[in-house]
Amino acid sequence: MNYISLRFWVLIAIVSISGFSQGMLLPLIAIIFEKDGFSSSLNGFHATALYLGILIISPFMERPLRKYGYKPIIMIGGALVVLSLFLFPFWKSFWFWFILRLFIGVGDHALHFATQTWITSFSPENKRGRNISIYGLSFGLGFALGPLMAPLIQVNEALPFMISSGLCFLAWLLLFLLKNDFPEQDVSLQSVQNTFGRFVSTFKYAWVAFLPTFGYGFLEASLNGSFPVYALRIGHEVANVSIVLTAFAIGGIVFQLPLGILSDRFGRQNILISILLLGAIFFICAGVFEQSITLLTIFIFIAGMLVGSTFSLGISYMTDLVPKNLLPTGNLLCGISFSIGSLTGPYAGGLFIQYFERLSFFYIVSFVLLFIFLCIAFSSKKEKSLAYQSTS
Repeated sequence: MNYISLRFWVLIAIVSISGFSQGMLLPLIAIIFEKDGFSSSLNGFHATALYLGILIISPFMERPLRKYGYKPIIMIGGALVVLSLFLFPFWKSFWFWFILRLFIGVGDHALHFATQTWITSFSPENKRGRNISIYGLSFGLGFALGPLMAPLIQVNEALPFMISSGLCFLAWLLLFLLKNDFPEQDVSLQSVQNTFGRFVSTFKYAWVAFLPTFGYGFLEASLNGSFPVYALRIGHEVANVSIVLTAFAIGGIVFQLPLGILSDRFGRQNILISILLLGAIFFICAGVFEQSITLLTIFIFIAGMLVGSTFSLGISYMTDLVPKNLLPTGNLLCGISFSIGSLTGPYAGGLFIQYFERLSFFYIVSFVLLFIFLCIAFSSKKEKSLAYQSTS
């Protein structure tokens, strides 16, 4: 294996273990707090800590990445995740765990921001969708396995945290195989005004590409942070919750690479419009048949096949739209939009469960997907109209 391939697969391995820790953490703590008697809205609020960490650190990530390169940022982020996971069993406290989740958000965002920017920077255009899909696939695979750790709390509450911390540490060691590299440096980092200008320019180029990453953040966080609470309240067992969440993640894994390849061929926008509409429909079906664990698992699996790739497709779409020197800023804004969606998801889901008891939790997910579908579809029609006017 040459160095270029080694670099790619080491980054993929790191992302998969990060996905595993996130996939474990959200439902695990939701189940622990539900059993301890916390309200669904308070449970959802606690889940936002991870994404609050992402949002807090986001404005400060681009400058150190450009100054110190990709590898140091990934190493610092990974070390923060390992240490935070290791500390969970030492003190069971609502606010102590909240702070640890916030630090995991900071570490995970540093890790993901640097890895996805590194991958998008060295991926050729004709393989961009494929490479980012493999990136999403690796994260999704880890995320799918994560919820299966939840039943281990019946053996020992500390066990899932220790296993996840150990795996993250082993993945972190792989970074010593890589040489450091830097993004393109032809932008000014000397003032807040220049930073703000890059944000505005990138947003103008690719605002529509940030909607799928927002939607995936909302979907992932609400499913893993609020659905376990909802499922337990309508009579499903903890083991069934893990099965449903794993079904969604596996669905995303199954179609991650095919959708990436299809987006290279038929266009990112066309694929996004199709999967968002169909995904919303299948979430509605899941809400209608939620009492049957078999039908619920099937519909969630299909929904995962459709919308489990929205984050990676959003990144690929953004990469298509922005100049290469703005890729770090674009990836940063993808992370910010994802974190805003993730912050909104668990808390909105918790409030929905608390105040709309007669409606299925899945309806709020469908509403968000339909909203993003309409925005992208409208953007598509507007661009076609402008193109027609320019040629007439």
